[in-house]
Amino acid sequence: MPCKGLVPEVERYMTESINEKRRFGMRVFRVLILALFIFSIVVTPALAKDTIKIGAILAVTGPASFLGAPEAKTLQMLAEEINSQGGINGKKIELIIKDSGASPEKAISFAKQLIEEEKVFAIIGPSTSGETLKIKNICEKSKTICISCAAAELIVNPVAKYVFKTPQKDSFAARKIYMQMQKMGIKRIGVVVGNTGFGKAGKAQLEKLAPEYGIEIVISEVYDKKATDLTALVTKLKAKNVEAVVNWSIVPAQAIIAKNMKQIGLNVPLFQSHGFGNIKYVKAAGAAAEGIIFPAGRLLVADMLPDNHPQKPVLIKYKRDYESRYHEEASTFGGHAYDAFMILVNAIKKAGFDKEKVRDAIENMKGFVGTGGIFNFSPQDHNGLDIDSFEMLTVKNGKFVLLENK
Repeated sequence: MPCKGLVPEVERYMTESINEKRRFGMRVFRVLILALFIFSIVVTPALAKDTIKIGAILAVTGPASFLGAPEAKTLQMLAEEINSQGGINGKKIELIIKDSGASPEKAISFAKQLIEEEKVFAIIGPSTSGETLKIKNICEKSKTICISCAAAELIVNPVAKYVFKTPQKDSFAARKIYMQMQKMGIKRIGVVVGNTGFGKAGKAQLEKLAPEYGIEIVISEVYDKKATDLTALVTKLKAKNVEAVVNWSIVPAQAIIAKNMKQIGLNVPLFQSHGFGNIKYVKAAGAAAEGIIFPAGRLLVADMLPDNHPQKPVLIKYKRDYESRYHEEASTFGGHAYDAFMILVNAIKKAGFDKEKVRDAIENMKGFVGTGGIFNFSPQDHNGLDIDSFEMLTVKNGKFVLLENK
């Protein structure tokens, strides 16, 4: 004992003093523990209630980075803008972006992580159709709202209660291409697609709709999305005496096809899908991109629209904000992310923070003016756009222009 050997009275006094200090210290310790416990159960949830988590699965890097990179930049820009204005109904947005690299396997893992661990309110994306189709059932089973930035019609057909998408339908893109071919008197065509979910879905639509427009597909081929040279493929197209080629892809091969056709002298019109809506594809193809025809939303030609067009104010503002911030041209893909994010934000503003009510608000949203068109959702239509949301564009002098005005 520390007091051993002292006069008994002094020893007793010192011992009691030490014991009292120990008891006091224990009481202080218990009070601190209780305070920390109260903080954890009261203050932390209060802080959590001041934010809303929105997840995003985007191909920021990899073969589909021309899609995912502008989508991620768009979401970051919008989240910062909304937060600077006080958030959504008083709650700040906590944006959690996962870079899938266009890998369906990563998309599955990230979807589970966002839903189970991060407890996100909703998911924006993925960027590609293959990824979206892989997580469609995950979102459906977990009752998590997913607004995809990918185009395949299978994403919303059949309709899944919690899954929506913002790009225009594949079937509408195929019809716009065929309608233009009819105007040009084209009847015999070759179809080539990348081996992605988007490519395979587009191939199915092109083959299904061709007879309706009196068009014969004399050759239909699938190529590797990682291909760096497609000379052998375009040589087969030339041997079939096709009058035009449709390439349905979202990968760098969009530029490779154009270059290889030019190199072997296959001088027929090249049509691309709505997956061509990033000027970087044009720059990659160089002179070979001249004259390419494709359907797209109006963002790429916003300046050419009449002043009374209902989309023009939205398109001009998004395009100006994006380009001034990132010093690169806006693309339709960034536009798809803009539409997905703002549709979600507007639904939350209307319905509050109840997921089921927000889902219902999206499904019944009418007249929402976005970059892709004017959205009118319904229980039967989780895309909300009609065929008139497309314009036919072409490449002239390295730039996108309206086909009718070239």
